[in-house]
Amino acid sequence: MHIVILGAAESGVGAALLAQAKGHAVFVSDRGAIQPDYKEKLAQAGIEFEENQHTLARILQADEVIKSPGIPEKAPVIKALREQNIPVVSEIEFASRYTQARFIAITGTNGKTTTTLLTYHLLKEAGYNVGLAGNIGYSLAEQLIADKFDYYVLELSSFQLDDTDQFQPWIAVLLNITPDHLDRYNYSLDEYALAKLRLVRNQDSTGYFIYNADDEVIERNFMAALRPMQQLPFSLHRRPDFQLGGYYEQEELLCLDLLPGYYSKTEKISTANSPLIGEHNRQNVLAAVLAARVAGVSIAQIEQALGTFHNADHRLQLVREVNEVEYINDSKATNVEAAWYALDGVKGSIVWIAGGTDKGNDYAPLQPLVRQKVKALVCLGVDNAKLRAAFADYVPHLEETQRMADAVQRAAALAAPGDVVLLSPCCASFDLFKNYEDRGRQFAAAVNALP
Repeated sequence: MHIVILGAAESGVGAALLAQAKGHAVFVSDRGAIQPDYKEKLAQAGIEFEENQHTLARILQADEVIKSPGIPEKAPVIKALREQNIPVVSEIEFASRYTQARFIAITGTNGKTTTTLLTYHLLKEAGYNVGLAGNIGYSLAEQLIADKFDYYVLELSSFQLDDTDQFQPWIAVLLNITPDHLDRYNYSLDEYALAKLRLVRNQDSTGYFIYNADDEVIERNFMAALRPMQQLPFSLHRRPDFQLGGYYEQEELLCLDLLPGYYSKTEKISTANSPLIGEHNRQNVLAAVLAARVAGVSIAQIEQALGTFHNADHRLQLVREVNEVEYINDSKATNVEAAWYALDGVKGSIVWIAGGTDKGNDYAPLQPLVRQKVKALVCLGVDNAKLRAAFADYVPHLEETQRMADAVQRAAALAAPGDVVLLSPCCASFDLFKNYEDRGRQFAAAVNALP
């Protein structure tokens, strides 16, 4: 086939290399500049590419197009492809054709990276031959050139699921659905929910669906009674209205039931070894443990591996303790929901560093928590007016900064022994930083520079 790939970052370059390895003619087109390391990969493989433009005449000659998850449906090049009825698929869809490996696929608005890394860790520590791919920054397609794993744990965004058609995960995990990226879904939460639920649309009775029974949006959009896969809903509490696959009996004790219903058999797993903090991480741990048990990892192996897990950088990560004050980097919290989880999960009085590029945020859901737990808010952004308006009546002390070093020094001055300084920005990073990683690294550097 003649395959055109739109976008030459991790997923696009991986797809190009796999397509070439499978004997297809490949052309790569990127509307922007291609990073030097990706350009070198394409050149070494002898794959033709263009950058800073889309040559439409060339693109419309494709038998199939693989598009980057970042390209929206309203982009002119996608509209032109749709008009010509040229199939457009995602890297995940294309790659999944070329393996017999089993997929454990994880999505949700918040918590997917943590849950994906933890699920991968639990399988790997148990000796499984397992790969890690998807939204976490590793191309599935490129790994499938060698195709050396029996299992792949995939973190999938709604954008990656949008152009899947035949993709069929063995275990599908849906953590939660809250408003995010709605500009890509006609500002409709239900449309966004249906994009997430594409994860399970090809599952049959051999598949498993692990989902959050406490999430109203999932419950409204998932027609559980009509679906053939084995369903393992989970909750933070025992619920009489659900045959649950897992719930917490105590703070650190899980009850699992892999065959809810007539043949049910409850087993108990301690999460006491887990270093993860916060209520949302209790949900993430529950989902990951359920997935690992379905995959056959033993209870003893799970309990041991929980204790050796290290979460992704910039996600509720303890940087350092100085003068009995903990400094926590949660730079990856770029929306209201993620910041809510952080504020809720942190124990103790909080000096909160927040701000950045506002994504149309409604800060009202945070106000009760802020009143209860935050002693000072240090704003860090080019324009902090919306943050000030939202929280001025809810915090005893509020001040503005425009540099990370200043924000950390002010937070340190405001914190007393026993307090927590929390960077959980609630906003995108692009006003003052390259990305959330850059913001998190600058926070860690400023904390490590404190006397």
